[in-house]
Amino acid sequence: MDLDGLVLRPFREDDLPFLRGFVTDPEIAGEFGWHGYGDPYRWERRWPEDGLLSDDRSMMLVANGDARLGFVAWSKVVASRVTHYYSFGIGLHPDARGKGVGTEAQRQLIRYLFDYSQVHRLEADTEAENIAEQRVLEKLGLTREGVIRAAVFRDGAWRDGIRYSILRTDPRP
Repeated sequence: MDLDGLVLRPFREDDLPFLRGFVTDPEIAGEFGWHGYGDPYRWERRWPEDGLLSDDRSMMLVANGDARLGFVAWSKVVASRVTHYYSFGIGLHPDARGKGVGTEAQRQLIRYLFDYSQVHRLEADTEAENIAEQRVLEKLGLTREGVIRAAVFRDGAWRDGIRYSILRTDPRP
């Protein structure tokens, strides 16, 4: 897959059905993204409110030309009365996994958030068993901060998470 054409862009209304699969189809959501069936129309209901872009929680489509490959999302984490940072994540369609799309999309998201917000810290959590995502986050220059015990319930079991972060002042690979 040619990653030169990969972009993050705001969702359009005609992109919203693409998101449904991530909450209605375990194959699309993937092993680490599937947490049981969810509301398939939650994004359509939110769409008129903010177009999936707000100060507190946002999403952008990962695309390459007309191909919809997945999404990136971030949400505000309030650390104190005067401080916040963002926690971010990604969901990729099965056809886009294992091809460098996730690495490039998250690289672009990190650049975007540091260029267009004043946050100093970004963080990402992943399951301890998700070795591929841990490699991606480390490749992008995030620092492994530690284990979050029993952080996620999935497939009948509590699972540990791993927290990563990157600061605005950290070097980028």
